[in-house]
Amino acid sequence: MADDFSLDLEELRHLHTIAKRPRVVSLISSEIRNLEKLSKEKASPAAAQQPTPVHVTTRAPSTSALSYSTLSSFSWDQDNDKVKIYLSLEGVQEETIEKNIKSMSIELKFHDVKGKNYQFAIPKLNREIVPEQCKLVVKPTRVTIVLVKALKGNWIDLHYKEDKLKPSLDKEKDPMAGIMDLMKNMYEEGDEDMKRTIAKAWTDARSGKTADPLKGYH
Repeated sequence: MADDFSLDLEELRHLHTIAKRPRVVSLISSEIRNLEKLSKEKASPAAAQQPTPVHVTTRAPSTSALSYSTLSSFSWDQDNDKVKIYLSLEGVQEETIEKNIKSMSIELKFHDVKGKNYQFAIPKLNREIVPEQCKLVVKPTRVTIVLVKALKGNWIDLHYKEDKLKPSLDKEKDPMAGIMDLMKNMYEEGDEDMKRTIAKAWTDARSGKTADPLKGYH
């Protein structure tokens, strides 16, 4: 095929030298350019024949596969509006912190802190917070977690604790058993006068003097 192009070009160039009329000269010149272009394309590898590069997508390592050290040592204080939790941790970069703050729980993961990963979590807070208003303050040797209380007031603890004095609402449980449990908790946590009063009511109930173990207690 390359020989055919060469022969055609040679003949066209010869015709170009002997042509007289401008239109004929122009036509021959145009055809010569076309053949020269085709000749060059045939001589070089076709772009379409080149292999198409294959793009390989690499996934970032999953955080679930990472190992974490639990931060169990911390301090905290509060005012009427906020709770502040202080974590002693050096070298934390704010952009590497993974935050999961909800109305009744918090979970923080600190990645690549001097080559290690740490986590801190409170699965159930004492009371509700406002997640969108909470924030972190990162300093060179400490991270402060600022939690905004949903309701103003004093927290007795960070973690939720079920009220021991709250009667059981289990309908299948014997009502008297619930009262006895309540009296037991009141006895264990009460002062001496409370203990004497409950002990007397308990004794009277067992001896049959009264059917109500709380009768006489006010």
